Amino acid sequence: MQSIPDLIKKKRDGEELSTEEIQRFLNAVTDKTIQECQIGAMLMAIWMKGMSVIETQALTRGMMRSGDVMSWPHDWTVVDKHSTGGVGDKVSLVLAPALAACGCKVPMISGRGLAHTGGTLDKLESIPGFRIDQTQAEICDVLTTVGCCIVGQTEKLVPADKVLYAMRDATNTVDSLPLITGSILSKKGAETLSALVLDVKFGKGALYKDLTSARELAQSLESTGNGLGIRTAAVLSRMDSTIGRCVGNSLEVIESLETLKGNGPDDLMELVETLGGVLLMMTGLASDLSKGKTKIAEAVVRGEALSKFQAMMEAQGVAKETAKLLCAKNTDYYQVLRKSQNFTELKTRENGVVQDVDGLCLAQVLHQLGAGRSTAGAPINHSVGAEVLVSLGEEVPKGFPWLRLHYETPAPTENQISLLQDSLVLESKEKSTYQKQCLVQEILPPQV
Repeated sequence: MQSIPDLIKKKRDGEELSTEEIQRFLNAVTDKTIQECQIGAMLMAIWMKGMSVIETQALTRGMMRSGDVMSWPHDWTVVDKHSTGGVGDKVSLVLAPALAACGCKVPMISGRGLAHTGGTLDKLESIPGFRIDQTQAEICDVLTTVGCCIVGQTEKLVPADKVLYAMRDATNTVDSLPLITGSILSKKGAETLSALVLDVKFGKGALYKDLTSARELAQSLESTGNGLGIRTAAVLSRMDSTIGRCVGNSLEVIESLETLKGNGPDDLMELVETLGGVLLMMTGLASDLSKGKTKIAEAVVRGEALSKFQAMMEAQGVAKETAKLLCAKNTDYYQVLRKSQNFTELKTRENGVVQDVDGLCLAQVLHQLGAGRSTAGAPINHSVGAEVLVSLGEEVPKGFPWLRLHYETPAPTENQISLLQDSLVLESKEKSTYQKQCLVQEILPPQV
């Protein structure tokens, strides 16, 4: 039997590891019979030499089976979505209840924010009482009564990924295609899904800056997901500016609730309808994408998705009166959610047509002001955030308020204000070349 150093050498030399060899490595990781330096060496070998489709599927399947694998009643249509991260990405908060309103079961296992990318769990924890730590039995109960839940990863779910993810960060191997694929899909595979849709971002605010590299990741994820027996499709979407107008945990909850009340921004609804429509089409709950998108939109317009969100909040620990207040029309959200002690409005420095708002720059400044974290487990300030007050393509005069910044301690510095001002790109009306673009650029249907 080959030793762990032999396996490392084999991958370092560019050879293909067998399914059994990959499983040996993962068993050693899970059983803690391997040295950390050996894990790091294997990760670096994978980063340098890559993995074949067969190797990637074996890695993902082995990680998925390293802990508990969820099981559901046979008549359930169980679906989920995964996003590679974005600025102001609150899609899950609207999509999960909309899918539940359409007859799906949605056990959405989400993560926390790190660096400039916000986390779905952090947004939800800005709601007093919301519990993201649920056992598998509790998750099943919520799905039975409500149809959707948004929770954190349980201790027994994909333990191999927890070890490898931490080591990837420490060894600078986060951007390895097979390791990204294994990490994402092992968790989704452990959910035992009927169908999965992947929102793969590209652009200034995304991990991948161009469409070509994002498509490569989407294809890897899709082929591996289908290889695991999960009907998987991918959507490629643009991530340059913010999704919606709000960035920051409490503010994004407010915008999500407004969206569920039928007042959402067009770009957010475009993503919600497209991702939901793809899932409904894949599961046979809609005959085609157009009908799927219509069903999702109707679930929002009729208030059915809002009712599901209210029921989900109550099922996950939020007091009934609190959930009711948040979901009421014309409510004062700050009766429940934390409001920042200070805010300031930034004003345009010249006349012009809005060409762009650099979402990455905005997110990085908010992160520095306390809206995000640099290390896992660090506290965040849910009230810190920003509202973009202008739309792309809008003509604005000099001195027009374009950004409302919510902050506490620390206050923004002159340099941070300058960076934010530079993130707004204006052109004169005569020189403006702005053309409205859809966020969704491409849909990769499930492979047959």
